[in-house]
Amino acid sequence: MNARRVRGVVAVLAALALTTLATACGGTETTGSAASGGGGDKLAEVRLGYFPNITHSTALVGIEKGFFAKHLGSTKLTTSSFNAGPAAIEAVFSGAIDATYIGPNPAINAWAKSKGKAIKIIAGSASGGVYLVVKPGINGPEDLKGKKIATPQLGNTQDVALRYWLQEKGLKTDTKGGGDVNIVPQENSQTLQTFATGDIDGAWVPEPFASRLVQESKGKILVDERDLWSNKQFVITHLIVRQEFAAQHPETVKQLLEGHVEANAAINSDPADAAKTVNSALEKLTGKPLKQEVLDSVFKNITFTNDPIASSLVGSADHAIKIGLLQPVDLNGIYDLAPLNEILKAKGESAVADK
Repeated sequence: MNARRVRGVVAVLAALALTTLATACGGTETTGSAASGGGGDKLAEVRLGYFPNITHSTALVGIEKGFFAKHLGSTKLTTSSFNAGPAAIEAVFSGAIDATYIGPNPAINAWAKSKGKAIKIIAGSASGGVYLVVKPGINGPEDLKGKKIATPQLGNTQDVALRYWLQEKGLKTDTKGGGDVNIVPQENSQTLQTFATGDIDGAWVPEPFASRLVQESKGKILVDERDLWSNKQFVITHLIVRQEFAAQHPETVKQLLEGHVEANAAINSDPADAAKTVNSALEKLTGKPLKQEVLDSVFKNITFTNDPIASSLVGSADHAIKIGLLQPVDLNGIYDLAPLNEILKAKGESAVADK
């Protein structure tokens, strides 16, 4: 098993379980008036994680447009960027960040390994925008035998989705890259190169990488993951928070959520402007903006929502269990949507459910 695969499994399935949760003690505090529920202490900083992906546009717009900063007031927002879920969860467990945008399966793993003590899901963010893109000669699952298919990281949300889909089609895989289909976990930026050179035959990836594989390397969409879910809706990104941080600083969590809700409202009210904002953010993070045709494509493929689509989380957990990457887990209590629903109610919007 190579180093990246080891990190993907060990970080989620071993190291996280051994981390002392008591070390995750929240942001820096300074003496002052109570602004964040800190018992007379003013929270100086909140640390937020996210990915440089279109599926994390809520975070990107919230940061770039200053929505988080506006609602946090004098509390400083410090951000960290991650490539895939297991690395972000490792940062949560170590106390390096207080909250993060993340996919469903890493959140499930964090909940399971901490026995429900580490994190809470506090809002939805995005649905859709994930595809299996393959070489033109591949027309169905039967053509994938002996082929190499990439995912962002072993054990991440897309990795679980691919392995489960292949299993449903009667194709075997293993965590070492063997089986009927060879799954190759690698960073999304690397996938763009290896697909172009022919070193891999396809990839189960989120936007914008799926559209880039199609437009830049003549890939074709074999599976739109929306087609595998009820009502074509499934959570691809949601917002989680460390439980200890939320307990110590409930007002700060609510302020963060207010920025989150405003960011989603801005995206849905003016998608074109949001796309420009996101592209500018991606250029800062990756050094290269998306081409306009890619940008136009990806924003049509993703729904940005405050609803965590809780039913799909249960489905994701079931999939991970069935492919052997997760032991049976009780997800009861993983959501704390009360602060979000309080904000939505004040805006005259419908509450979201945790089932």
